[in-house]
Amino acid sequence: MSNITYNPQSARAEEFIHDGEIRATLEYAKEHRNDSVLIDEILKKAAEGKGISHREAAVLIEVESRDIEERIFHIARQIKERIYGNRIVMFAPLYLSNYCINGCVYCPYHAKNRTIPRRKLTQEEIRREVIALQDMGHKRLALETGEHPLHNPIEYVLESIDTIYSIHHKNGAIRRVNVNIAATTVENYTRLKDAGIGTYILFEETYDRAAYERLHPTGPKSDWAYHTEAMDRAMEGGIDDVGIGALFGLSNYRYDLVGILMHAEHLEARFGVGPHTISVPRIRPADDIDPKDFPDAVTDEVFRRIVAVLRLAVPYTGMIVSTRESQRSRELVLDVGVSQLSGGSRTSVGGYAEGIEDAEESAQFDISDNRTLDDIVGWLLELGYMPSFCTACYREGRTGDRFMSLAKRGLIGNCCAPNALMTLAEYLEDYASPRVKLLGKKMIAEQTPIIPSEKVRAITERNLQEIINGKRDFRF
Repeated sequence: MSNITYNPQSARAEEFIHDGEIRATLEYAKEHRNDSVLIDEILKKAAEGKGISHREAAVLIEVESRDIEERIFHIARQIKERIYGNRIVMFAPLYLSNYCINGCVYCPYHAKNRTIPRRKLTQEEIRREVIALQDMGHKRLALETGEHPLHNPIEYVLESIDTIYSIHHKNGAIRRVNVNIAATTVENYTRLKDAGIGTYILFEETYDRAAYERLHPTGPKSDWAYHTEAMDRAMEGGIDDVGIGALFGLSNYRYDLVGILMHAEHLEARFGVGPHTISVPRIRPADDIDPKDFPDAVTDEVFRRIVAVLRLAVPYTGMIVSTRESQRSRELVLDVGVSQLSGGSRTSVGGYAEGIEDAEESAQFDISDNRTLDDIVGWLLELGYMPSFCTACYREGRTGDRFMSLAKRGLIGNCCAPNALMTLAEYLEDYASPRVKLLGKKMIAEQTPIIPSEKVRAITERNLQEIINGKRDFRF
């Protein structure tokens, strides 16, 4: 290992996620955690909204001063407001199958688990799930499956995507399907791109190779390098929106934070575009899985610092928190960086449609935030956030470097705010409870007049009226 050098432009995982560089970074951070001059320089750089390096971020995760921590939160809040405004994008996971041949010790889908019912949805069952999701108001899904060459081949995933896009129920339609499946080949990523997926999502779980190999003793996922290089193959296959993440609590969170940022820097260096999203899940209870077996659990306070530092380091990247987190912890991180939330989620195969047996027993993990989508939309509105069901960038070709270019120049908001308003208006007309509809109408009345462009504002006002009159799917 000693002859391996750190190279963010390399295609080899061991060179762009370089263990020696990460450990040197962590030592550097410990040595400088009380260096007020250095920390002030890092925070001034962060406040410019152009990002900070993995080594600078590591220093911020180590600082001990509460005053500096508040500065970190303040700058994170400013950056998020500048780029994303008060918009929060809504989505839901859709579990297709929990058949899996891997041995991941933190996941109940692992091959040796004999207590969890194994299920795979038929296309008709998928149709029922999608209609149930449409009846909630969802427009954006994240597909989830275990890894199994016989039960969950790429052909099954592609057929399922086609089924999902084909379903139009009342005013419902799924307009963006993101896909979270196991690492695969360039050819298969090209097939996913051709199927019209939005973002390809794959979590590293932990970037610490030694810990990774202990946690993944058997199955294809045990190949650390193949898994870690998956985003490169996805990019080579034409998917320019990719989502990365780590499962915090599996290993040292400082190591994984640095690993995430080195992965982002690698994608930027090699392909000219960083990750479209970063997810920050934490280990949760599940069938035959006890978080107490993982001693590196992350507290709410540390979790909030992680999110804020990520926002400073990668200002233009969407940050996702799921219903793994409680209402309280989600509220803490919404304020300092999170821009996407799941709502009304089920982590079980067949969990959305009525009358499907054993749905809850097939869950991947326990949900902490069990509120309905309508409850969450109302909660966000009460907090001053604008729930958005927008999928316009993907459908208008604003992906990859085209999206990042607009975001970095501060121009993405010219279309994001109007699109968020119009998709919120659709939700209010078609799905909202009376209380939430009143809250949402108030938000729209407050936000529409402050759209900067007079032309865009006039078109938005006209489209909002057309939505009330029954028309749907306007976008900039």
